[in-house]
Amino acid sequence: MAGTALINRQLARKAQRDNPPKGRFIAVNGVRLHYVERGNGRPLVLFHGNGSMIQDFESSGLIDLAAENYRVIVFDRPGFGHSSRPRNAVWTPEAQADLFKDALGRLGVQRAIVLGHSWGASVAVALAIRHPSLVEALVLASGYYFPTARSDVAASLAPAMPGLGDVMSYTISPIFGRLMWPVMLRKLFGPRAVPGKFADFPKAMAVRPAQMRASAAEAALMVPAAFVAAKTYGELEMPTIIIGGADDRLIDTEKQSARLHGEIKQSTLRRIAGVGHMVHQSATPDLMAAIDEAAAATLH
Repeated sequence: MAGTALINRQLARKAQRDNPPKGRFIAVNGVRLHYVERGNGRPLVLFHGNGSMIQDFESSGLIDLAAENYRVIVFDRPGFGHSSRPRNAVWTPEAQADLFKDALGRLGVQRAIVLGHSWGASVAVALAIRHPSLVEALVLASGYYFPTARSDVAASLAPAMPGLGDVMSYTISPIFGRLMWPVMLRKLFGPRAVPGKFADFPKAMAVRPAQMRASAAEAALMVPAAFVAAKTYGELEMPTIIIGGADDRLIDTEKQSARLHGEIKQSTLRRIAGVGHMVHQSATPDLMAAIDEAAAATLH
């Protein structure tokens, strides 16, 4: 186990050397946040999903596409990419929302269109609920909004536990992550094939011990976070575009996105046929159109 931990530590260091930060850093409330900013215009904030990082949106082409008309700000959420994740907090969607509210204030953003993918959608919703004056419109992609029984959550409980989770994240979790990577991608992208552009996503960064532990912690928080958030959706008053792959194999679009559409009276639902969970990768123009639709709705 000690040998495995040493090897995983060395691989993590190599991954960080091979994938240096491409953006800037801002220290907010004890968290060192890495972010990328491109373009000019109305602020557009992007939050990635669990286990991911800025390079997900970057490889999809969405950042470059949106930067033609918006000031795009993309964060590595706490514990992912090059952002730190202090252990003195439980990083619920609400805790992350408060963190990003302060970060955006430091960046001079007073109003923004906010997009969240998957777990990032929970952060986007929490930001809109807790700081509604900051969020002028929401785009929620492939989100998980209502508690359901999930086997993947149960499997994440041990890796998320203090002590045991640390041991697992430095020993077996990175190995398991590498072995299961092709299977995971097929589930995330199915029924579509993994697009060639996703080859630029740094797998080695995603299977570092620290990021594996952050991923386990967020998976363990999925159901309780949805239980808390589900009571608040009726409070949302800003234009909201809900988008999801009709054939999502990770999250049931009908039980999640369609149900959320029923809860938010001023929302619009967009189902993308033949697309799975990674809608921003597989249907990038559709997601860009949803952003433009949300932006236009705020002008009416």
